[in-house]
Amino acid sequence: MLRIFLLSFSYLAMFLNVMASAYFSELFEPIWAPDHITTQEDHVILNLDSATGCGFMSKNKYLIGKISAQIKLVQGDSAGTVTAYYLTADGPNHDELDFEFLGNVSGEPYLVQTNVFVNGTGDREQRHSLWFDPTTDFHNYTFFWNHHFIIFQVDQVPIRVFEKKEEMGAQFPKTQAMGIHGSLWNGDDWATQGGRVKTNWSHSPFVVTFGSFEVDACAVSSGIDDAVAKCVKPGKFWWDKSSNKKLDKNQRRQLKMVQDKYLVYDYCKDTARFTQMPRECQN
Repeated sequence: MLRIFLLSFSYLAMFLNVMASAYFSELFEPIWAPDHITTQEDHVILNLDSATGCGFMSKNKYLIGKISAQIKLVQGDSAGTVTAYYLTADGPNHDELDFEFLGNVSGEPYLVQTNVFVNGTGDREQRHSLWFDPTTDFHNYTFFWNHHFIIFQVDQVPIRVFEKKEEMGAQFPKTQAMGIHGSLWNGDDWATQGGRVKTNWSHSPFVVTFGSFEVDACAVSSGIDDAVAKCVKPGKFWWDKSSNKKLDKNQRRQLKMVQDKYLVYDYCKDTARFTQMPRECQN
């Protein structure tokens, strides 16, 4: 059984926040290779072998809020593997928020890539090395999303902030409800050293374990018009209160430390890739 704590706004709850615990199958469903997904006590285990990877998604979608998952990544030589934990809407013009954990050769640091898609356009990658071994124990990975910014957090430490800069012509995800997804798959054409290191299938099956989820967000079970009307209303929910309009002093200190010591790649600094920097990169 996967114990999942769900604190969310629900249309059926008539604007009430509801706390519930449930079986994994009540809140999530396999969407790819269910025979490679198993539940064990409070964990969900994903397996990747030479035949296939696997993935799951939430039955509900969410618009604005805080969503966290505990994950223990592939141990040993994980080169070529990609563990994805992400929020995404449907369709070619979808919004999406990504954590992608890129496998490595044993002894090298794990890299986590974050990305933001707005209206179907991504290309907003940052990559960080992690300051711990994410394969020996569970660590917490969080999306905090409100009307001012999106914060990507690792063990409550902000590693990236994507600010709303619509006044500069930049797009910001705010109208498309997104489902919660987890998957494990082979990405050896790009994931490890740009695809130079391939997956060693003699080490398979590769295993990733998801622990508990914490969802404190506006749950959507009807049309997008209702979602925008009921979820996207500045100041209505705690995540849009004045205290959450900017990072506090400690968060700013943590973010600077991570960006100074662990940032490996930032699309906003890639002048070879962009002849003109994306608008959200401009100060």
